Parts: sequence; structure tokens; C-alpha cells
Amino acid sequence: MAEDPIAQSTNRWRTKSVEQSIADTDEPTTKLRKELSWRDLTVFGVAVVIGAGIFTVTASTAGNITGPAISVSFIIAAVACGLAALCYAEFASTVPVAGSAYTFSYATFGEFVAWIIGWDLILEFAVAAAVVAKGWSSYLGTVFGFAGGVTDVAGLDVDWGALLIVAFVVAILAWGTKLSAGVSLAITAIKVSVVLLVVAVGAFYIKADNYSPFIPPAETGDEAGSGVEQSLFSLLTGGEGSTYGWYGLLAGASIVFFAFIGFDIVATAAEETKNPQRDVPRGILASLGIVTVLYLSVSVVLSGMVSYTELRDAESANLATAFALNGVGWAAKVISIGALAGLTTVVIVLVLGQTRVLFAMCRDGLLPRQLAKTSARGTPVRITLLVGAVVAVTASVFPIDRLEEMVNIGTLFAFVLVSAGVMVLRRTRPDLKRGFRTPWVPVLPILAILTCMWLMLNLTGLTWIRFGIWMAVGVAVYFLYGRRHSLVGNRAR
Repeated sequence: MAEDPIAQSTNRWRTKSVEQSIADTDEPTTKLRKELSWRDLTVFGVAVVIGAGIFTVTASTAGNITGPAISVSFIIAAVACGLAALCYAEFASTVPVAGSAYTFSYATFGEFVAWIIGWDLILEFAVAAAVVAKGWSSYLGTVFGFAGGVTDVAGLDVDWGALLIVAFVVAILAWGTKLSAGVSLAITAIKVSVVLLVVAVGAFYIKADNYSPFIPPAETGDEAGSGVEQSLFSLLTGGEGSTYGWYGLLAGASIVFFAFIGFDIVATAAEETKNPQRDVPRGILASLGIVTVLYLSVSVVLSGMVSYTELRDAESANLATAFALNGVGWAAKVISIGALAGLTTVVIVLVLGQTRVLFAMCRDGLLPRQLAKTSARGTPVRITLLVGAVVAVTASVFPIDRLEEMVNIGTLFAFVLVSAGVMVLRRTRPDLKRGFRTPWVPVLPILAILTCMWLMLNLTGLTWIRFGIWMAVGVAVYFLYGRRHSLVGNRAR
């Protein structure tokens, strides 16, 4: 029997109660094992955040967009993340279920918005994992002294280095989340040590002249970028580009935001945490606090070691470039090893986040429910293998260029919905037990929304176009499959 059109429209906004979300975690065939502590979550957060952003994006952004003002860009991005983190902490302690922003949105805004944010998170994690896997392969060649890891197979350039890291990640994630945390801890200790080395050694090579001009004069013409290649804010306000100057500083904040992506992944592991009401907020806030201090230290040292013009002129500038230009070759080699270790844990946690979001969507029936079955070890092996295959193909075969902004816009969109959701759930369900309460509601969530939307405006027009296309595809998939197979919808019939 066909559904009534009015009922169909109403069903798009049906919510899944917090109680039902928590009850679904006890289904024997889709149950995850609770074995993580707040320390494990902090390791996951630091493991994924300290990676591609600090080792590559920092230097390239300072050289090409912000100049020495890169530290201010980091402060702006950190404020946006900090505001959103407080909102995430409340939600994760109230709804300790896999899926992060997808699950939170289902409980507040309804199924359609939950689907949109889930689809958005698929973009965020999958693209980020592929980009980082490709970067890992590049550093592998640098460390071991061979020229790339690309082989021609049936007319396709296959990056076997990217295949190697994805296969390794899938194996340990399929074995168990606790093992993943242990591996991440060991590797994270290495890369944090390398970051501290950068600050300690680099401080001796700081030259005050390199900080001037702190905000370089804005460039115009072809070199500044124009049309959809400039930031949307610059485009809307009639700016001639977003390279250097105030437009560049703001655009830089939107780009280095990529370096902070990851703390939200801690929330995806809430269902596997022993005491989520206490430990998830601790893990989120601790990981964000640690990396913010490290990022600001590195950005100040980097800007003082070399002129931004030297970074601009260098090919594929990264942290190692600054030491190489100062004749500290051994430090450049150590940084490359640290980057290789850092990117390893980033891929681990990104794939973990991707599998948990898909797991939640499949368990709700919005995607094939059979994929949500867990193994005897309590891990969603089917989804892990599927995600691994998609990321491996994307990273090893397709050329990936300038996709960091696609990751950023997807993450910022999720932050906006989570921040708004805190206010909605406070009003609709004031009775719920909250292990952590976001302070100064509604002022703080509103500030989080405005800050994230501001950063979104400073991404390029082309990024917005690509994001719109991805969202349109997601809406089509929801109406063709998700709405008809929704477990919540079927329960209501």
C-alpha cells in the first residue's frame, strides 16, 4: 500500500528518541564492546589531529596565504573548535551512541537532517582518510629514499604506498578498537616528541625580521586567485582575491582548520567507552587543549625561522623545509620520520570514525542493515572492510588535489548542527541526564554557530559548488532508499 504523501512529508522529520538510541546499542548482533577509557579517547584525538595539518598545511598556508600571521589564523580556528567542542561534549555525554553528529541530529532535528549530516560525515572522513593515505605514501618515499610508490597497472597509476597503509589500518581496526588505541598510543608518542623537537630546536633559529610584515600586503591579479578560486567572503564583498592581507588571514583560518579536524571523532567512539558520560567530554577537551598549545608553538617558531616568501617559493613546503633552509639537515630527516608516524595514526582514527558513522546509519536502516552486524570481537568487520576498500581505491588510483577544503566545509557544517542541537535538546528534553553541560547556553552555542559559519564563508566558491553537488546526491539516495528502509519509520507504521 502506498504511503500517504502527507505522512511521507511528516516522516522526514521524525526523531529517534535518546532512549531508543541507547536501547539499540544492546542488540546482540550489532553490539560494540565497551573497553575505552578517557585516556584512550585523548590518544585517539591527539593521534588524528596531529598529522597532515601540522606537518604540511601549516607551512604551505603561511607561505601562500597568510604570511607570519598564520598564528592568528590558528587562534581563530582554535576558538571555533573550542566552542564546538563544548557542545560536542554535552551531546556525547547525553547520547553515548556511535555516530557522533549523525546520532545527535537524529535525536533533535529528525531523520532527514540526520541523514544529511551522516552523508556529510561520510564525505569528511572518507576524503580526509584518502588524502592522508596519499600523503603517507609520499613521506614513505622521502624517508626511505625512493622516488614515489606509483606503479602502472592496466593503464592506471596505482599508489601502492597508499594501499599498504590502508590495508594495515583495516587489519588492526577489524581486530579490535582497543588494539587500535594501543597502536595509536605508541605512534602518537613518537610524533608528539618530534613536534616538541621542532619547537625546541627551531627556537634557536628564529630571526625577528621574519615576522615583518606580520600581515603581508594583499596581492591582486592572477596570483591572488579570482572568481570561484577565491574565498566566498572575498567574492561576495567584491575583494580581488584572498592571498595575504586581511582576506588571506581569514581564509588561512578556514584552511588551517583542517589541522584541528579529529577531536569530533572522539565522539564517534562514545558507544565503546566504559563511562561515556564522564570520559567522552574529558577526551574531547583534553585532546583539543593539547594540540592547540602545540600548534600555536609550531606556527610561531616556523614563521620566525624562515621568511614567508621562502616558504612560498619552495616546492611542496612543509615543516622539514624550514629546517632544510636553515641547514639543519638532520632535523629535517627526523621531522619526515615523525610525519610518517603521525600520518599513520591519522589514517587509523579517520577510518575508525568513518566506520562508526556508517555503522550507526546502517543500524538505523538508512543504509543496508546487514552491514551493521558485528563480529565476535564486537567490531563491525563488514563495514570496516567496505570503508577500507573505498578509501584504498580513492587514495591509490585517483589524483587528489586541494580536497582539504572539502573536508573542512563538511566538518564545519556538522559543527553548526551539533551546536544548534544542544539548544534544541535543552528545550525539548531538559530531564535528560547530562554528564557534561555546555556553559552559557544559549550564548556559547550561538557563538559556535556564527564562528563556524564565518569560517565556511572564507572557503572558496568552488568548494561550495562541490559541496552542493555532494549534498544533492545524498538527498537523492535518502528518498530512493533511506526513507523507505528506515527502522524508526517502520516501527511507527
